[in-house]
Amino acid sequence: MESVKSFLFFIGGVSLLLIIWQVISFVTKDNSLPIPTPVQTFMVLEEVLQNPMENEPDSKGILIKLFSSLGRVFIGFSIGSLIAIPLGIVMGSNKFWMNLLNPIVQILRPVSPLAWFPLGLLALESASGASIFMVVITSLWPTLINTAFGVSTIPQDHKNVAKAFDFSTFKYVTKVMLPYAYPHIITGLRLSIGVAWMVIVAGEMLSGGIGLGFFVWDDGFNAGSTEKIIIAIFIIGFIGLLLDKGFNALQKLVSYDK
Repeated sequence: MESVKSFLFFIGGVSLLLIIWQVISFVTKDNSLPIPTPVQTFMVLEEVLQNPMENEPDSKGILIKLFSSLGRVFIGFSIGSLIAIPLGIVMGSNKFWMNLLNPIVQILRPVSPLAWFPLGLLALESASGASIFMVVITSLWPTLINTAFGVSTIPQDHKNVAKAFDFSTFKYVTKVMLPYAYPHIITGLRLSIGVAWMVIVAGEMLSGGIGLGFFVWDDGFNAGSTEKIIIAIFIIGFIGLLLDKGFNALQKLVSYDK
C-alpha cells in the first residue's frame, strides 16, 4: 500500500511539473527565446533517441555520452571514497587527528568545484583527468564528515564491552566500529554520489569531449536548441534520482535501531 501511495505521489508531482512547464511555455511564447512546450521537447527527444549508441568519431549517441559521464563519476567517486572512509575513521577515533585535520577539511570543503578544474588540468594535463580530479576532491567531503561523525559517536558502552572481552584492534574495528558507523558512512556516500553527479556536468562543460555536460553546451546552447538543454536536464535529474534511490536502499539495508 505504501509503494502504491508513493507511486501516486510521484505521478502527481510529475503531472504538476508538466502543467507548470506548459504554463511557462505559454507565457514566454512571444519572447525572443521562448521556452518550448513539453510536446515540442518530446518530439526532439525522439530524434535524440534514434541512434543512442552511435559511436562515430564526429557523432556520439546520447547513451554513449551518458555512459562517458557515469564512467568519470564512478572513477572519481570511488577514489574519493577510498580516501574519505579511512581518513574519516582515523579522525573519528582519534581526537588528536580530528583537531589537526578538521581545520584543513573546513577550509577546503567550501571551495567551488570549478576552482579545482584548472589545478587538475595543470597537474594532469588532461581535460578528462581534470574532470575526474574535480569529482574526487569535491565528492569526498560528505563521506569523510559522516564517517568521522559515525565513528566519534560510538556509545561508551560499546567500547566498554569490547574492552571487557579483550577485543583486538582488528576485531573492534570489524565488530563494533564499522557496524555502528555503517549507516553514517552510507549517508555520506549517498550525499557524495549526488555531489559527484552534479560536478561532472559542470566539468564537462569546461573540458569538452564526450559527456552530458558537453551535450548541454555544444548540442544545446551552441546549437541554439533549448529543447536539448531541457532534455539533458531531465536525463541528469533522472539518473541522479536513480543513484539516490540505490544508495537509499543500501542505507535502509544497513540501518538499525540504536
